[in-house]
Amino acid sequence: MLGAAGRHVACALSGGLDSAVAALLLRQRGYQVSGVFMKNWDVADEKGICSADKDCEDAYRVCQILDIPFHQVSYVKEYWNEVFSYLLNEYELGRTPNPDILCNKYIKFNYFLHHSLDNLGADAIATGHYARTSLEDDEVFQQKYIQKPRGLFRNRFEVRNNIKLLKGVDQIKDQTFFLSQISQEALRRTLFPLGELTKDFVRKIAAEHHLHHVLQRKESMGICFIGERNFEKFLLEYLEPRPGNFVSIEDDTVMGTHKGWFLYTFGQRARIGGLRDAWFVVDKNTATGDVFVAPCTDHPALYRDVLRTNRVHWIAEEPPAELVRDKMMECNFRFQHQMALEPCTLTLNQDGTVWVTLAKPIRALTPGQFAVFYKGEECLGSGKILRLGPSLYTLQQSKDRGKTARASPADDVRVEPAT
Repeated sequence: MLGAAGRHVACALSGGLDSAVAALLLRQRGYQVSGVFMKNWDVADEKGICSADKDCEDAYRVCQILDIPFHQVSYVKEYWNEVFSYLLNEYELGRTPNPDILCNKYIKFNYFLHHSLDNLGADAIATGHYARTSLEDDEVFQQKYIQKPRGLFRNRFEVRNNIKLLKGVDQIKDQTFFLSQISQEALRRTLFPLGELTKDFVRKIAAEHHLHHVLQRKESMGICFIGERNFEKFLLEYLEPRPGNFVSIEDDTVMGTHKGWFLYTFGQRARIGGLRDAWFVVDKNTATGDVFVAPCTDHPALYRDVLRTNRVHWIAEEPPAELVRDKMMECNFRFQHQMALEPCTLTLNQDGTVWVTLAKPIRALTPGQFAVFYKGEECLGSGKILRLGPSLYTLQQSKDRGKTARASPADDVRVEPAT
């Protein structure tokens, strides 16, 4: 069996703090480490705004400091075809996508994984994500790597020891949300050196090992590989404006106009010209172009407790045995990275989709986002939100109309207007 020095790990380097410390820790464990920078966005398209060149320089400096080989690989075409085109299509359909989850699924844990194993001769890959798996590091190197067959289906009789994706020890930085669509194949060949660490301790390690240039970098908060931008201006470079109206959810009054429903997501403040008070997006009608708004941030039109996903990607069990047996399962849910986990009940449909019934209504559930499911420390997987149940406001309106109808004489049935 190979010792640590004989094991080659390709570590994805973004030029930032977390991936730099991940590479450092692997080096300290005695592995043969290569740093790999992925260029996934074409700077030439972006009028000098994109920071890819600076990121690449910072990643190269990390490799110099750690005395490890540096590699650069371009997935510009793959990112455009499998992530960015998807993002634009989702916006046109009126949904709000999460490109970071798809970027991990298709780019880092697919193209980068296979490039590292097939072309760089790596035994495993590593990233700077705050996450863990049910495999010990030594077990990762015992996994047999079989090049993916061209067929559409895996062997249903194949015996598999499925690997679980577990939350990082730092509950605030835990990034399993972004990893909720990656495959078993990727998970069993990946090391997460930061999984047992806190962000503060990672900063301390960087400072002690002269990685000052990454410590000074601002934490990335923008779209995966594209960065922080004026979102409206950026999106309108790729999608034609589709003007429409802001319409009050309460009385159908036209409150103002907008350049396109795809520029707005549920719960977002709608900046309506001429209005001093804050109004918030509660719904959209892509057929008419109307964006419905409500006059306060906690309006009942923003709260719902039922949603339906597309076919769920289950990480370890497909689907979990309890859900198959009972057709229902209790677990926890989130649809944003750092939101608190919320109790829910899943109901399995025959096509692999699920209905999610929440223990309490949640603000701004959003079509296009991913519903990510957890049990204890385990991230079970995720499905894209396609449909929402009625809002509390809609339910109350229906209830009020029912009361009014029952109270009216049979020969003079009227429904009072909503107020």
